[in-house]
Amino acid sequence: MGPVCGRLDQGRIHFQHGPIDLVIFALGESAVIEEAHAKAWARFGQILPELVAELPDLRQAIDPRVQCGMVGPVARRMWSACRPFARDFITPMAAVAGSVSDEIVDFYRTAGVRRAAINNGGDIALHLEAGERMRIAVVPDISDPHAAHDPGKRLHLNIDAANPVRGVATSGWPGRSFSLGIADSVTILALTAAQADAAATAVANAVNVDHPLVVRRPARELQPDSDLGDRLVTVAVPALPETVVHDALDAGEAKARELLDANLIAAAVLVCQGRVRMVGRSAFILQPP
Repeated sequence: MGPVCGRLDQGRIHFQHGPIDLVIFALGESAVIEEAHAKAWARFGQILPELVAELPDLRQAIDPRVQCGMVGPVARRMWSACRPFARDFITPMAAVAGSVSDEIVDFYRTAGVRRAAINNGGDIALHLEAGERMRIAVVPDISDPHAAHDPGKRLHLNIDAANPVRGVATSGWPGRSFSLGIADSVTILALTAAQADAAATAVANAVNVDHPLVVRRPARELQPDSDLGDRLVTVAVPALPETVVHDALDAGEAKARELLDANLIAAAVLVCQGRVRMVGRSAFILQPP
């Protein structure tokens, strides 16, 4: 099935093509926004075929000693975003959603568009003109099916144009992608959505601890063509002792601080079984519901 475009409420646009599912919001001059939508739509239909053409290479672990061999612009974004994390196992697929968002948001970075957000399953690329700000609701527990509709279960982030953050991404074991860790969610703020996506994967993997109650299976058993191969991914996390959760969050926080010190992220929120850790808190403006 080919790409599909539709209109949503509140002036939002929906682009969908295979696994890529974008919700686009833009505010500004109507004619300029419609032109941006048209250009974004024309580009959108090209992205999935380009990625499929390079899929075997995109599923290979990155070797930081070699130069990027990817051809397509989205594939190159993916590789570049993941390369700083290649000390540990990572493939460019860790940044696929954020990279698609970054590719599309570029069409809205034009005079007449005050602000825009490209949301690809929770990995968000932003455009903000000077003086503008964006309020983003983050669901800390992505395993809770009611959290997205309950204001009391959301964090609210205000990102100001003066802040260089233009990407937000969330990862965790209950999410769409596999995780090696036990975090319910890790939300990252970074310069781009691709960088946030890769970092969220890395930090979520680090929120981890060996415990017999945690159920893990080889990724290949769950998805035969997974880029994770036979690595054990988390499939169930029952209630764990508080000390175990504390240890897992300690490990994830250490990773997040390492990335913060390396200027790879601006901030992080780590959530595991109701416990929350924040790193780089000054980059957030948390608002009540």
